[in-house]
Amino acid sequence: MALHDGNGWVECRCGHRHWGLHGAAGLLLLRDGGRDPADGGPGTDVLLQLRAGWTHEGGSWGLPGGARDSHEDVVTAALREAWEEAAVPADAVAVIGSRLGVDHVDWRYTYVLAKAPADVAVAPRTAESDELRWVGLDDVTALPLHPAFARAWPGLRGELG
Repeated sequence: MALHDGNGWVECRCGHRHWGLHGAAGLLLLRDGGRDPADGGPGTDVLLQLRAGWTHEGGSWGLPGGARDSHEDVVTAALREAWEEAAVPADAVAVIGSRLGVDHVDWRYTYVLAKAPADVAVAPRTAESDELRWVGLDDVTALPLHPAFARAWPGLRGELG
């Protein structure tokens, strides 16, 4: 059991390569305080990450996240990755659930849903992020999304209300 022992590519039975020897997880972090364009009142924002051009699917928007280490559950992995990539403090986050995004039996990606206070500070901490942005829930699809996130977003959005 070692930090980052999950880093590496997996060629799973689906025929694709995936990052994360033990699977992967991402943090779908919500905060209140955005503006709802329909009524001008408070809305909900989600934290999105613009993936650096050199990364897999670089130039697309997704969630902070990445490979699970051998000793981590999905929540621990998502919170660690969000800290490493976006300086999201785990003690400021309230996990509200998780949703399996991809299940290829020998490789899985899980979305961890969480809330943070409106004033939570975030900032890119690695070269993996070109930008971090709080985006209104109804504005997410206006961005060029990471393909897997784009496929999952309608279901995730439906769960968020």
